[in-house]
Amino acid sequence: MRNIPKLLAMFLMFLPWTVQVTWGGDTDQDGSVTCYVTDKSGAMPGASVLVAGTTNGTVTDSDGKAVLYDVAPDAVLQISFVGYATVEVPVNNRSVVRVLLKDDALALDEIVIVGYGTQKKANLTGSVDQVGAEVFEGRPNANLSQMLQGQIPNLNLKFTDGRPNSSPSYNIRGTTSIGQGGSALVLIDGVEGDPSLLNPNDIESVSVLKDAASSAIYGSRAPYGVVLITTKGSTKGRPTVTYQANLSFEMPTTVPQYVSDGYTYADHFYKAYYNYNFSNPSGINKTMEFSTAWLAEYKRRAEAGNYETTVSDGSIGTAGRWLYYPEGTDYMDLLYKDFSFSQTHNISLSGSDEKFDYYVSARYYDNNGIFDTTVNPESYKMLNGRMKMGYQVTPWLKISNNTDIAWSKYIMPQTYSEGNGNIWRNIADEGHPCSPVWNPDGTMTYSAVYSIGDYLYGKSNRRYINKQVRTTFNAQAKFFDDRLRVNADFTYRNKDFNTTVKKVKSNYSRSEGVLETITGTQSYLSETIRNYEYIATNEYAEFEDTFGAKHYFKALLGYNYEQQRYKNTYAYNDDLLTPDVENINLAMGTENRSTTGDYYQWRTAGAFARINYAFDDRYLLEVNGRYDGSSKFPHRQRWAFFPSVSVGWRITEEPWFKVSKNAITNIKVRASYGALGNSNVGNYAYDETFSFDNGRIINGQKVRYTSAPSPIPETLTWETARTFDVGLDLSFLGGRLSFTGDYYIRETLNMYTVGPTLPDIYGASSPKGNYAEMTTRGYELIISWNDSFNLGGKPFNYGIRASLADYYSIIDKYNNATRSLSTSAYNTSYYEGMRVGEIWGFVSNGLWQTQEEIDIAEANAQANGQQYYNPLMQTSKDYKLHPGDIKFEDLNGNGYIDRGKNTVDDPGDRKIIGNSEPRYIYSFGIDLEWNNIYVSAFFQGVGKQDWYPSNEASVIWGQYNRPYNQMPEWHLGNYWTEDNRDAYLPRYTGYYAPFYKGTNNANTRYLMDVSYIRLKNLQVGYTLPQKWTKAVKLQKVSIFFSGENIWSWSPMYRYTRDIDVTANIYGTDSVLSSTGDGYNYPTMRSFSIGVNLTF
Repeated sequence: MRNIPKLLAMFLMFLPWTVQVTWGGDTDQDGSVTCYVTDKSGAMPGASVLVAGTTNGTVTDSDGKAVLYDVAPDAVLQISFVGYATVEVPVNNRSVVRVLLKDDALALDEIVIVGYGTQKKANLTGSVDQVGAEVFEGRPNANLSQMLQGQIPNLNLKFTDGRPNSSPSYNIRGTTSIGQGGSALVLIDGVEGDPSLLNPNDIESVSVLKDAASSAIYGSRAPYGVVLITTKGSTKGRPTVTYQANLSFEMPTTVPQYVSDGYTYADHFYKAYYNYNFSNPSGINKTMEFSTAWLAEYKRRAEAGNYETTVSDGSIGTAGRWLYYPEGTDYMDLLYKDFSFSQTHNISLSGSDEKFDYYVSARYYDNNGIFDTTVNPESYKMLNGRMKMGYQVTPWLKISNNTDIAWSKYIMPQTYSEGNGNIWRNIADEGHPCSPVWNPDGTMTYSAVYSIGDYLYGKSNRRYINKQVRTTFNAQAKFFDDRLRVNADFTYRNKDFNTTVKKVKSNYSRSEGVLETITGTQSYLSETIRNYEYIATNEYAEFEDTFGAKHYFKALLGYNYEQQRYKNTYAYNDDLLTPDVENINLAMGTENRSTTGDYYQWRTAGAFARINYAFDDRYLLEVNGRYDGSSKFPHRQRWAFFPSVSVGWRITEEPWFKVSKNAITNIKVRASYGALGNSNVGNYAYDETFSFDNGRIINGQKVRYTSAPSPIPETLTWETARTFDVGLDLSFLGGRLSFTGDYYIRETLNMYTVGPTLPDIYGASSPKGNYAEMTTRGYELIISWNDSFNLGGKPFNYGIRASLADYYSIIDKYNNATRSLSTSAYNTSYYEGMRVGEIWGFVSNGLWQTQEEIDIAEANAQANGQQYYNPLMQTSKDYKLHPGDIKFEDLNGNGYIDRGKNTVDDPGDRKIIGNSEPRYIYSFGIDLEWNNIYVSAFFQGVGKQDWYPSNEASVIWGQYNRPYNQMPEWHLGNYWTEDNRDAYLPRYTGYYAPFYKGTNNANTRYLMDVSYIRLKNLQVGYTLPQKWTKAVKLQKVSIFFSGENIWSWSPMYRYTRDIDVTANIYGTDSVLSSTGDGYNYPTMRSFSIGVNLTF
């Protein structure tokens, strides 16, 4: 992790391979065109002049002049500038072209992708945000979602790990439902899709529909917003081939810094164990023997620098076994490489003529992983292919097809040992620095096999192979001069997700010549095959016209149908014939062999309509309605109607508004209201189901049995999300300065949760039904500035954009009449009036300093009928407090620490001490361009968020949790002793209740502030002057550098940087069987360097 010179050398070595090349069709003739650009005030420096359909372009100089070379006589020039209307001018075999740009709010003419169509941004009445291809270009990342994080306010992408194929949940505007949950609907070219399987280089734009009025057209699939991903299409004119290659170097943003000195660790293990148990340990968890004699000998050797492995003579340890006295082992350093490599190759072909248009692309991505494995190296590979073709059958009919394929293979090493094989948990429990990895005879030690040895050198692994094929056929007919458009499409998608898990025991030795394996289950092989088959069809017609000079009207009417079938087959067998077995038939197990499966299907259908009306571009109206049906509900509840309406008023278009458009360009106020159903419930929630088991033995045989089914409410129906949104759009100074703000209220009604408690005599658990309600409030603010000026005789173009978003949710209705609380800090016993994300805990007023003050507190507790002052705080086996323990405040004044009745009204000495929901989510970025140099930087972060680590967060608690856990370096000299009374940490002891019992004893002293700021992306590039490149027939040559996740800061980093708060504290990682709290695949920092060439 520390070999930075090697990293720089590898950058330079691979630089020649990081090349992007574009070949365009030959022009009809060589020649130059001089373009003069002016506005009503005179020459316009800094205007963009581009040959349409190509990358051949430049900007005007201080005299408004631009010269383009190799321009075909029939080419079209495209001239644009911020705050002015874009103009396209045919060259018509001219060598000089003069253009006059007229004032216009360019942003208002921007076309925004919306449901089943597009709209001018000026006419939008809903809450919609959009980013373009520039967000994804030139970045050293193959994961679309990671690139998109932070780019759009209140599009919340929550990552729990940094794996290259990590897929976050897509959330829009905060908490959606505490019942069945609800993520945003993600559509790729109008059809539901998985963004993790996309090629980021194929993306043209991403639109986010946030409010009900914008997403209502998609009905029950989109109650909590829609993400519309549009892929690139054909370019005009002759064929263009583009090739892009990128090489990146990656390393973890954080690596836990544990004590690696063997004796220091062993000494603190003994302190932590003894101070809790008041007795001596006989071992360091499972894998090492321990005695005070061994520790004393270790101390003597450490002081003398005499580190070695010996054989016990029986005076210390078991006779004949190895005795370890190493200088120390850094298991985290052994786990990770200094850095890993990834490479990306893209190629595309695009073009069109009067009849036929096409876009074909392919991508190859390869990442060799961060783990320093040898036998089963980590590896992630992905292939993408896309083909979009259209044919103009007649002047009014066009047919097209959009087909994409994706294939990925991810190989993860796997540890055999404990649990599900989470490597960070295994290191925490058994990666003892006082044990080496290797014995003198070359065998692995017991600690090594149980932690990294089996992981790095064993033959256990997980393999994930995902395949997808998706094709969409489309036909579009246009009538009445394009005023009536009729579309029909059909999509078929097939996905296969195959998972193979192999666990093979590795040998270790505790005595020379004696090989052992970890006791427990047999080596095994399992295979899971999941198949998803999906079809969808959309038919819709759109009529658009302007009546008179002031009445704009557009109407949409359509039908949608979707269906998905899922099938899962799981096979397991143990007792592998050899460690290299890859065929489950070569596993010899009989007793534990099993085969299981699963199947489900769902269908949804709906008719939808939308009407848009604008009067004189001042008064705007949109009305949506969808009549939706879902197979997930009882027959009498399957269909429902969901309406929405939105309005807008462009004040600057009023005749009485006399302010110059160069000063105030646009003022628009808008409001929307809508209701949508949520069909995100179980596929068969309306059916009473039976489950079978065979765990009982009757008359010597296992018999299958079942139990009474859970009851189903007769009134089971849709969850409903009602959203009210009010927004303000402003732009000034010809569109250079713009502002957008939204405030929203979302009510989630009829949430699907557990209902009233049934009498015990009923014999079944409480039914789930529509029993809860919740309200979410929030806002989004966006401000941007784009401008240019002359610097050194050359245009300096720059842009700045910042955003801020916030939300919070309140439970309005829930079946918890007593308002009871859970014992965990993260209260999951919802109650009316609760703010989602509440953290309940005790108030700490420091550490106990003397035995005298403890005795006074204990006497006061006994006078009030309580045996101990703090019975919840077991800091040792005797339940007694000691100097250096955490002190809690007696908030209810009863003389001792308790939870009362554990209700909101009587919480004892607990109170709300924080909230785990992110607040004040922000981002800001800057783009600069001057003299062919361009720089862009993007920051994002969270302004407020609290976290109390669970007991499994050993990366925080260390040996306070379990004495044998790893010891974080920051603990050294930072815990209470008689000589260190101002320490942050309490006295040194294991199984410490506020840590070992984790969130059950959360308190203000160790509540973590995990707000953060992060430099998410930085790009720097230089484009060589055209006069240098045209001699070698190159249109453009650029050198670029890009970095991802370069830097971050959090208030928590005052204590430790061992956890990346941006991803590794919440959530679970199913691939690595981790549960957050630092036990996740690390977030990766990456750097890329390369060259772009355009021919």
